[in-house]
Amino acid sequence: MEEKLLSELFPSMVERRRHFHRHPELSFMEKGTSAKIAGILQKLGIETTVNVGGFGLVAHIRGELPGKTVALRADMDALPIQDEKTCEYASQQPGVMHACGHDGHTATLLALAEYYSRTKAKLRGEIRLIFQPAEEVCPGGAKSMIEEGALDGVDVIYGVHLWTPVPVGTVASAPGPLMASTDEFFIDVQGRGGHGGMPHKTVDSVVAASALVLQLQSVVSRSVDPLDPAVVTIGSIQGGTAQNIIADRCRLSGTVRCFREETRALIRERIHGLAQNTAAAYGAEAHINYMMGYPSLVNDEGEYRRFMQVAPGVFGLRAELSPKIMPAEDFAYYLQQVPGCFMLVGAGNPEKGAIYPHHHPKFDIDEDAMLHAAGLLAAMAESYQNEHA
Repeated sequence: MEEKLLSELFPSMVERRRHFHRHPELSFMEKGTSAKIAGILQKLGIETTVNVGGFGLVAHIRGELPGKTVALRADMDALPIQDEKTCEYASQQPGVMHACGHDGHTATLLALAEYYSRTKAKLRGEIRLIFQPAEEVCPGGAKSMIEEGALDGVDVIYGVHLWTPVPVGTVASAPGPLMASTDEFFIDVQGRGGHGGMPHKTVDSVVAASALVLQLQSVVSRSVDPLDPAVVTIGSIQGGTAQNIIADRCRLSGTVRCFREETRALIRERIHGLAQNTAAAYGAEAHINYMMGYPSLVNDEGEYRRFMQVAPGVFGLRAELSPKIMPAEDFAYYLQQVPGCFMLVGAGNPEKGAIYPHHHPKFDIDEDAMLHAAGLLAAMAESYQNEHA
């Protein structure tokens, strides 16, 4: 891995990241972002397939030496959040911003495209660059890109997330489960409406739904092994139209996060049972729409060991074991197909205002993290190729 060359490419990373930050696009709507990426890759003379699984792109860079095929992935969608930063690269799209770092991921992978196009003579095998749409919204873009051949012939895959909870200069990952699965549910409690002054003539859906909210708190505390992390959150409760009307219908919505498929199935079963039985106890009915989202992201243990070995040699980074984290990532689908490692690259820095959590209206990163991410991905790919030469 040539740190000097990557350092020379850093200004272009910053320039491109700020362009994407000014012009964010929501999931499944990344037409302009995709076209910008395609134009850069075309100028570099890189073989690229466009419109893969939506607005995704797959770029192939083949070295002059025999070797394996290593895939590197970046997501490129933004979020429906109003940018509240005051800086020259703030979002110009009302109500849309890169509040999760995907602009930095994209700029990092474009820098690696240029890096590998300049170093083909030393490159073993193939580097495949996957620019993925729609990570933020289920069913996500990874699944459709895989279905359309993005991973065909790939031996290993690596990905990064610029992560402000980790300080710049530090990188983190974990063997096995790193990020949680994510499921969503919507429960409609159907009662019988009526006058607020005559509750005995009704079936109060709000009372039944309120009882259900409390009952659902027991799913994790009383049904899941205390050593097995899991979360059941009720995010909204909606029912009723006026203070003197008993609502005939009340809707609950929530999310489930965990790390084991067995736990995932258990929680789903318990939510169904509690919803139906609690509603019935109040004379109501529960109609449940349970949506299975991304699976847990599970790193290959051997590739995690590679991360711990190579990271300290990249720009002097400090490598740490990450705790499990409850946010989800559809990079999980790639890891179900081929071995690989997903890594968190520290992007937090109070001195540069990079103090806000992901999905916050003032979210920003220390852009030095992009250089660290590029170096880490290149070092992982080189280590893998050398091991299998």
